[in-house]
Amino acid sequence: MVKKPSFNEIYMNLASDLAKRSHCVKNQVGAVLTKDTRIISIGYNGPPAETHNCDEEWPLEGCPRDSRNSCSLALHAEENAILYAVKNGTQIQGATLYTTLSPCIACARLILSSGIIGVYFKDSYAAYKGLATDEGVDFLNKFGVACTKL
Repeated sequence: MVKKPSFNEIYMNLASDLAKRSHCVKNQVGAVLTKDTRIISIGYNGPPAETHNCDEEWPLEGCPRDSRNSCSLALHAEENAILYAVKNGTQIQGATLYTTLSPCIACARLILSSGIIGVYFKDSYAAYKGLATDEGVDFLNKFGVACTKL
């Protein structure tokens, strides 16, 4: 009998595949929002629709950086998944988020406020940014949103 992949594996693999759609020169991140074993929204990091693509306008250095050396123009994958769901009238209260990079603190606040009840992530945002701790993960865990590294 062939072993079937778990939903966690399927959703994280999809998030990883979605990350490849990103036009970011620095880091490509994907996200999948699910509810009751169904995909309700997807997203990847990048600038707002109808604006520009970083890999086309700044192919070598990437887009301009903000004061924290983060992309000054792009939305994070989690933000795009949440915004797309809201834009289309999808109820996300009680949903679970799968993302290839643990949420930053700003995304963590959005995740908590939107009623998402669980987050699974592949890689650490703190490790990527050289930070001491994963502030977003710590914040979500503190306020009852379970964050799990897969």
